[in-house]
Amino acid sequence: MNVFNSLNPLHREGGVPVSGGGQSEDKKVSYGFSSLRGKRASMEDFLDAQISQVDGVTVGLFGVFDGHGGSRAADYVKQNLFKNLRNHPAFVTDTRLAIAETYNMTDQEYLKADHNQHRDAGSTASTAVLVGDRLLVANVGDSRAVLCTGGKALPLSTDHKPNRHDERERIEKSGGVVMWSGTWRVGGVLAVSRAFGDRLLKKYVVAEPEIQEKLVTKEVEFLLLASDGLWDVVSNQDAVAMVKDIQNAEEAAKRLTEEAYEKGSADNITCVVIRFHHDS
Repeated sequence: MNVFNSLNPLHREGGVPVSGGGQSEDKKVSYGFSSLRGKRASMEDFLDAQISQVDGVTVGLFGVFDGHGGSRAADYVKQNLFKNLRNHPAFVTDTRLAIAETYNMTDQEYLKADHNQHRDAGSTASTAVLVGDRLLVANVGDSRAVLCTGGKALPLSTDHKPNRHDERERIEKSGGVVMWSGTWRVGGVLAVSRAFGDRLLKKYVVAEPEIQEKLVTKEVEFLLLASDGLWDVVSNQDAVAMVKDIQNAEEAAKRLTEEAYEKGSADNITCVVIRFHHDS
């Protein structure tokens, strides 16, 4: 089974989310998503969710992509990142290497495809790759992945903010500056320190992902992927607690987006919930 969802941002207006979901053939993995424009004038969030069986092994690809400077970069990454990953020769044999190389390759391809545009655009990416019982989470930017294990929130990504000590050091070593302009920004412009696109800041704003790998044991309940429209107003543990008892992944994702909207999130809000169903 191959389940693929592509969302039209024009349909995600105001506080009414677009949602959906699916499950693996063996019913051991289910996912749900919910996405809405929220209080923003335009929609720059995208998501992707795919589950298939490859030689009897469940393979899942899930991602949240939050654009800035327009939707071009986020849309491109959504359309191409997982396609490139599936085509990488080491996807099965060395998945971590494949993810790292695919992130950078997709970034370079986007910059080439977008070179005629007059305005810079960029995108975060928070992705989860499931191969059997191996879960690899990769992150660029300030979308976030949080795992629920035994009811506790375990972040599997650390936001790439310009004032993060190691990120600031990396940027300054490359000749860049981190300045305060309402918030900490690279060159006084960009509030994330890693992203796809952002050609004018590319020397400092890289698309190299940080990757964490986890084994999906019986204690692992679900994974949350969400844009910062959720995390700006809901903590990791509160998000986990809010949906821990909602077995339907789509309903869980909708609960998170609606809660973030009600709490006053000023951004687009997109959530993906991947739930693991273990034999009792």
